[in-house]
Amino acid sequence: MSNNSVQTVSTSSDKLKITLAVIAAVAGVVGFFVLSDQSALRIAALVVGLLVAIAFVWTSEPGQSFLTFGKEAVRETKKVVWPTRKEAGQITAVVFGFVLVMALFLWGTDKILEFVLYDLILGWKK
Repeated sequence: MSNNSVQTVSTSSDKLKITLAVIAAVAGVVGFFVLSDQSALRIAALVVGLLVAIAFVWTSEPGQSFLTFGKEAVRETKKVVWPTRKEAGQITAVVFGFVLVMALFLWGTDKILEFVLYDLILGWKK
């Protein structure tokens, strides 16, 4: 088993882009709250700030890596074989049955331990 360390290499331009994206997003949120009396302008400030932030992140290497990750995740979910409605109902019934059996088992164990501890060992009668 190899113990390879993961190294992240980021250029200064990527760091600058991420910093500008954070500043743009924060500016959009601040503009949203500062312009509380002008509803259309405050929504525009928020949307523009978030769009500018997304544009900065999109052009950076971490943004491209995230986009690639998202595409691969969608591709993997398309490979999943989802259960039919009947199978999902059967699995749910099995889970509920198991929960019921466990609840009864734990209740019975609790009552037996209660009897042993309070009645037999301690001698406390209810």
